[in-house]
Amino acid sequence: MELRLQSAVNELLLQKEAIDKRAAKFVLANKELAFQNKEKEKRAAELVIANKELAFQNKEKDKRAEELIIANKELAFQNKEKEKRAAELIIANKELLFQTELKAKRAEELIIANEELVFQNQEKEKRAAELMVANKELAYQNDEKEKRATELIIANKELKISEDQVKEANQELEAFSYSVSHDLRAPLRAIDGYTKMLKANFETQLDPEANRLMNNIVSNAKKMGLLIEDLLTFSRIGRRELVKVNIPMLTIVNDICTELGIEQSDRKIVFHINTLLPALADNMAIKQVWLNLVSNAVKYTRLKDTPIIEISSEENGDEIIYCIKDNGAGFDMRYAGKLFGVFQRLHSDDEFEGNGVGLALVHRIISKHGGRVWAEAKVNEGATFFFTLNKS
Repeated sequence: MELRLQSAVNELLLQKEAIDKRAAKFVLANKELAFQNKEKEKRAAELVIANKELAFQNKEKDKRAEELIIANKELAFQNKEKEKRAAELIIANKELLFQTELKAKRAEELIIANEELVFQNQEKEKRAAELMVANKELAYQNDEKEKRATELIIANKELKISEDQVKEANQELEAFSYSVSHDLRAPLRAIDGYTKMLKANFETQLDPEANRLMNNIVSNAKKMGLLIEDLLTFSRIGRRELVKVNIPMLTIVNDICTELGIEQSDRKIVFHINTLLPALADNMAIKQVWLNLVSNAVKYTRLKDTPIIEISSEENGDEIIYCIKDNGAGFDMRYAGKLFGVFQRLHSDDEFEGNGVGLALVHRIISKHGGRVWAEAKVNEGATFFFTLNKS
């Protein structure tokens, strides 16, 4: 029993020790727990402070975020501006490069221009030297010209005297030609008349040779009569004052061609009359010009199967050029200078009849009108005569 009690007491003592140990542990644990609570309170206080700091930092972060958004927008704007500036800079660089290339070209051109300028300066110096020589030569020539001018004044005075003498001689010659031609008419008519009477009365009694001679006298008297008439006309034109009026050329030419066509009805003459411009001229004198020129064309196409005469006109500045072209005998241009002289002929009487006054008369009339007359031709290919008059 005592053993049991002693065991129980021991057991109790052991349990008490165990309890004490547990209690000691609990005390330590409580102390630890109290310490930990204090620490927790510290940590809670620190956490409160940290939360406040965090809240403050979050607010700051929000501010920074808003500032960052604004900054980002500003940065984006600046980036766009930079891109624009970059694009402008690229364009400016290209423009600068282009201008640089232009400047290089200009520099090359300037170098060439400078070289050219140097060359020109050298040329100018040469020209200046030549000019000095030329000026000296010109001064010498001026001296010579003054001498020549003095000589020319003297020569002109002498020429004026000569012209007056020639004019007086021409007037005397025209008067003489008119007088002689007029005075020759009566004896020439007498020769022609008596020869015809002799032939009519004694033709059967004369031998053939005598009849041939009488026929030659009549023929030559007729030719002489025509020559006298032409000389009288030539003389009258020289002395007669021109009365210039507006001349309808087409009407005059049509009338002349019609008359000549009737006279030469056995020939198939083809007249091509184009538009003929009117001109200011003496009516009677211009009719004579047309008659002589168209008659010549008719005469010198006599050997052609199909004679063609073309008449036309054209304007040339202040004058009108008239043209009469045929496909007749033509002439050698080496002798063209003789065409318009009195009694000058390029064909013999055996080929074509004439007295060498008709073209001289044309030349005199056109010259008196202040115009020109000339001709172009080829042998056996025809001739073309031209004359000019002032516009109406």
